Amino acid sequence: MKTADYHLECLECGSTITDRYTNICPHGHDSLLRTVYKRKQIRQLPETGIFKYIDWLPVADALPQTAGPITYKSEQLGKVLGLNNLYIGFSGYWPERSVQMKTCTFKELEAAPTCQRLKETCDKILVVPSAGNTSRAFAEVSTRTGMPVVAVVPKSSVHRMWTTTEPEKHNSVFLISVDGDYSDAIALSQELVQQKGLIAEGGVKNVARRDGMGVVELEAAFFMHELPDHYFQAVGSGTGAIAAWEAFIRLIEDGRFGQNMPRIVIAQNLPFAPILSAWQDGRSEIIADTDMKNAEEAIKAMYADVLSTRNPPYSIQGGVYDMLMSTNGHVYGITNGECKEAEKLFESEEGIDLDPAASVSVAALIKAVDERFVEKTDKILLNITGGGYKRLNADYQMYRIKERVELKSSGQIALDEIETALNEFVDSYRNIMR
Repeated sequence: MKTADYHLECLECGSTITDRYTNICPHGHDSLLRTVYKRKQIRQLPETGIFKYIDWLPVADALPQTAGPITYKSEQLGKVLGLNNLYIGFSGYWPERSVQMKTCTFKELEAAPTCQRLKETCDKILVVPSAGNTSRAFAEVSTRTGMPVVAVVPKSSVHRMWTTTEPEKHNSVFLISVDGDYSDAIALSQELVQQKGLIAEGGVKNVARRDGMGVVELEAAFFMHELPDHYFQAVGSGTGAIAAWEAFIRLIEDGRFGQNMPRIVIAQNLPFAPILSAWQDGRSEIIADTDMKNAEEAIKAMYADVLSTRNPPYSIQGGVYDMLMSTNGHVYGITNGECKEAEKLFESEEGIDLDPAASVSVAALIKAVDERFVEKTDKILLNITGGGYKRLNADYQMYRIKERVELKSSGQIALDEIETALNEFVDSYRNIMR
């Protein structure tokens, strides 16, 4: 294995940190770490998929046969919206445009470099909580590579846990479901990582997730030969928008794509929109009683419930608030009705179906056009973070990943319900992870 050409840096104290799957500042600062790469001008290598941008991924080696996003200039949707320079970054399954992400979501961009980073820096097994899409992406990498993963999802999200690989390859995925929502899955995962042999994936603090998602912006920069004026994305936690901001910072430092920071526009699906609420009030912190009233009912009412994050990285240094301030950003709230109308429009004009979360970003762009927030000649990058489910179903059979454990209560977790089975799983992969 060759040595990776990067180090980590704390945004608060500036400490230089050697990566040991390090996700928090060793000096205890409430700040994101950021990857600093030796190569300042990014190469677009001849490899296919995400690892053609390995210069700006926190790994030394690439996983084989890993898909990546595409960028194209929209003709149909751009024409309908009256936009001359609408560019679409698409992550999903769309073989006619040579994009082959079989989970139909940009979460694959996070999972692949995270798994490789873990392999190179640590000998433990990842624990990944999610509302479904993230865990599915990690399961996809697991079934393809044999690298083990513990996935924790709400019971209501188990239907999202599938892959296109045959069930006999699912043994590397230990799937746990828990009654409740995404926050309950996170709570359980925090207890699980106290067990020997397991490690928290890291969420927003995991630089591999952020830099993996940043490949969307790298791909767009090479296609557009410049940076956009505006960037649109739907968010739950806002991690993807932070990733875009960091990618734009690096691309500006690269010097070949322009010097102007794009204006980052994010959108949340009403009625659950804590980032929108705090931002509109001009606050740098989220207040639960103010910004997340009746959270459980609000989450159940969302069209894109994968965007439901009760603890978004809003106030942390380098987080969502800093990103919005640094980019003169903007936040939209999108109703379910607006999501569905946007979804229909995109599919009819562009010819591919959307993940519900992606429909939120399309609706935000429509609203921005209606409000004259963007102009006809502006260069716009619209991040379509998932799509192509119908197209994938036409080409592949989907195999559901079966739960190893179902926890019926979302209250006090009884670890003895799962400890024996989980220890056996960890022990069975101990030699592989060393």
